[in-house]
Amino acid sequence: MKLVAQDEGVDPELILKGVAEGTIIVPANRNHKLVRYCGIGKGLRIKVNANIGTSPDYGDVDTELEKLRVAVEYKADTVMDLSIGGDLRAIRRAILKESPIPLGTVPIYQVGIEAIEKRGAIVGMTADDLFAVIEEHAEEGVDFMTVHCGVTLSSIARLKRQGRVTDIVSRGGAFLLGWMVHNEQENPLYEQYDRLLEIARKFDVTLSLGDGLRPGCLADATDRAQVEELLILGELVERAWEAGVQVMVEGPGHMPLDQITANVLLEKSLCKGAPFYVLGPLVTDIAAGYDHICGAIGGAIAAVAGADFICYVTPSEHLGLPDPDDVKEGVIAARIAGHAADIVKGVKGAREWDQRMSLARKNLDWEEQVRLSLDPSRARRVHSQHATSGEACSMCGDFCAMQLVASFLGTKPDTC
Repeated sequence: MKLVAQDEGVDPELILKGVAEGTIIVPANRNHKLVRYCGIGKGLRIKVNANIGTSPDYGDVDTELEKLRVAVEYKADTVMDLSIGGDLRAIRRAILKESPIPLGTVPIYQVGIEAIEKRGAIVGMTADDLFAVIEEHAEEGVDFMTVHCGVTLSSIARLKRQGRVTDIVSRGGAFLLGWMVHNEQENPLYEQYDRLLEIARKFDVTLSLGDGLRPGCLADATDRAQVEELLILGELVERAWEAGVQVMVEGPGHMPLDQITANVLLEKSLCKGAPFYVLGPLVTDIAAGYDHICGAIGGAIAAVAGADFICYVTPSEHLGLPDPDDVKEGVIAARIAGHAADIVKGVKGAREWDQRMSLARKNLDWEEQVRLSLDPSRARRVHSQHATSGEACSMCGDFCAMQLVASFLGTKPDTC
């Protein structure tokens, strides 16, 4: 907590108070030695998560370590291993060993895949299988885990009556729904929630209460099934706090612009201020190939409204598994969204960063502009790709507005 306070430039008491109240989390498993710690929640900078991981069609340890390297280079605050292909244990352990930032996982992916291998179907998994894998991840050092505790028999009943366009788009939510419907039993993560809390407390794992019923298209946004799950998660947040377990809540999903603020305020109310972790939200369904832009628009609005943690969206969302270039684009887009919100929220240092960039532009100080940019290598490359005759860039050359006005008025740029 002291390191987080130093990083944020805030009084340590702010972090201590936030963690005690549950409005701030610091994902840090006892068994994972981190280089960069991060605080997520009230009064802190918006944080960005980068999802990596294999599929049955693409990826191995080497590809995922390269994605991790890119995510860290472009300053993602956390990373999640969502692997569902190859040697899941070897991939996770390699990422854990190399990751200087908190790592998250979704244990039910491994449980479902192993159930297929051992028993022929996902529906063959048992509650003991599920909790054994959760404890395995925790013991290895995973810092936060997505657990879909709110996909219950009651929320599934709501889903059936709702009549959605895209039903469930959460892989973990789909695994659990299939198991529950086939076995006619309640979700073990909900029914045996105390068992989950015990594991989380033992290793200081942060629970990320997953949105298994998040909307997968605009038409399904803010429907009864989504809200039913959120109501359940609000109750589970309080039970986590009572057990001394750090917890955050995951949110949508696809959502029209005019519903985002209401959704954030609803989560903050029902979940008593617990940190809110949003995927996007994606504000249109037609941005295939450009969903990182779509997600950044929704993420900025959500963050201004009170969301604390943005899960990046890459250009390959809905189309295929992201490669390292997609990871870079996704991280930068989400960081733009988060920083834009930090400015509005008055987060310490945010507006000052922009002010320094403005002064560098006034000074035509290209090295400083490159240094201050989110992607220095790209900024340098774009600036230098066309030769110029003077100090200004190739957009205006000798007709640079700032140079002209300075010569007419005899003004000099301010300094920081």
